[in-house]
Amino acid sequence: MLFFTHPSMLGHETPPGHAEHAGRLQAVLDAFEGAALDRREAPFASRDAIARVHPGRYIDALEPAFAETQDARVRLDPDTYISAGSREAIYRAAGACVAAVDAVMQGEGDLAFCAVRPPGHHAEPITPMGFCIFNNVAIAAMHALDAHGLSKVAVVDFDVHHGNGTQTIAEKEPRLFFASTHQSPLYPGTGAANETGIAHNVVNAPLPAGAGSRQWRAAMQQHVLPALDSFAPELILVSAGFDAHKADPLAQMELETEDFAWAGQELRALALRHCKGRLVSTLEGGYDLAALAHSAKAYVDALQRG
Repeated sequence: MLFFTHPSMLGHETPPGHAEHAGRLQAVLDAFEGAALDRREAPFASRDAIARVHPGRYIDALEPAFAETQDARVRLDPDTYISAGSREAIYRAAGACVAAVDAVMQGEGDLAFCAVRPPGHHAEPITPMGFCIFNNVAIAAMHALDAHGLSKVAVVDFDVHHGNGTQTIAEKEPRLFFASTHQSPLYPGTGAANETGIAHNVVNAPLPAGAGSRQWRAAMQQHVLPALDSFAPELILVSAGFDAHKADPLAQMELETEDFAWAGQELRALALRHCKGRLVSTLEGGYDLAALAHSAKAYVDALQRG
């Protein structure tokens, strides 16, 4: 398992009491302390890679905000902040995902996990939101399509919040498949089952508050996994959010740690069937530190066993 991260991501500071803080990433890193992983330093993403998702005017508009952080944190939206350490963290978070795609496509390994922050799946092409500034997984997906010449790339998102930003990219791009399980109603309010994309390449499986293992696994087995199998991707990317865990404070789903291990096994099986095993995961949400750490470790361990 290739494991991409960088210490700079701990330097992305949010206000005291904010749910998305450096302790989240540290908890994940601690969970993998001593694990047999091929550890890689996350590089900076190139402007060209980012611009496949975020237009130049958006990238450029962030620079004055980054400059302002030398004196204080800057609030980009009601939930999303940047600090003096954020620019490097944000560029390396996206860079981790791009580098992971390059590595698996070049045969350096077939599995990669990107332990990154800030998360990315809520970031729209020209709008930061929901703790996210660059859409890391969408950048990686478009890089796989355009730089590596793939014709079919899939993103599976099991974060408890719908990946609206990733869907915005996928719904106009028939080479990209996007599937999401998420609580609904819940932030950001998107992800209805009738949102299907330009080529029926978007699959949403919304679940109510209180849904647990049985309902979630049924949604995966009845909607997400068959559609993914039918799409037959050449590469699978996973927005691995662990906030559907029953202990998470930001939502009301009731998943157990073992559910994320099950997801890893199922996704690994499809990657072996269609993608020569190539599967890249990137960290999204998860706000109870113990649940986040245990779930991420269980998921990665299951991938490796597969």
